[in-house]
Amino acid sequence: MEAGDSGWSAPHTLLPLAASAVLYAGFAAVERATRTPLMDLRMFTRRPVLAGAFLMLTATALLIAYFFLGSVYLQHLRGFGPLRTGLLFLPAAVATGLGAHLASRLVGRVGGRAVAVAGMAVAGLGSVPLTRLSAEGGVYAGLLPGFAVASFGLGAVFVTATTTALGMVDPHEAGLASGVVNTFHEVGGSIGVAVVSTVAAAGIESGSAGGFTDAFTVCALAAAGSAAAAAVLVPRGRPQTSGVPHVH
Repeated sequence: MEAGDSGWSAPHTLLPLAASAVLYAGFAAVERATRTPLMDLRMFTRRPVLAGAFLMLTATALLIAYFFLGSVYLQHLRGFGPLRTGLLFLPAAVATGLGAHLASRLVGRVGGRAVAVAGMAVAGLGSVPLTRLSAEGGVYAGLLPGFAVASFGLGAVFVTATTTALGMVDPHEAGLASGVVNTFHEVGGSIGVAVVSTVAAAGIESGSAGGFTDAFTVCALAAAGSAAAAAVLVPRGRPQTSGVPHVH
């Protein structure tokens, strides 16, 4: 997050990144040595779990980034109050639920790969109108439709992430797989806010829309790249959706 003010080459940015790399390496060493690890790293050798973790990471990063950028854009640049801003997010919340509901029906019929690719593609398409926001344009015709469409696609990806990770592993591995996916859910939110806040920092400080459109462009490209990655990473076949534990 310091990169927005100090730059990516500044000590305030590089030192925390280096420290995190050391801590992650230490965590991996401890987890491999203990008999009862919090996170069994061997799960990452399982393609369904790796695919589910990737989808959860990217989908959460994008959705939290949209909410963060949308909130700051509406309140800081357009002068909306907190209540009005929150009400504008309701269609996106409904769209997320509808996307998840549709995906829960489709994933058992067409397979997780098709749903994941389609969901990410829809999220990317929904991001396109957001890359053209301005300080004067209509919010209801500009931000709201794109936000709702992108959220609909990401809702489908969330379901695909959990069903892929948990529906293609043995029942006794479901708890560990669920822990891995949930961990990447939390990490994704942090990464999403950190990246888009860095990209949009100039616009936030100056009160212009340029930083926000740049950040939404990054989101659109990330969604498109994730769709391409999902086409390769997500296993073929239809995961077993019955009896899959709920993942937040």
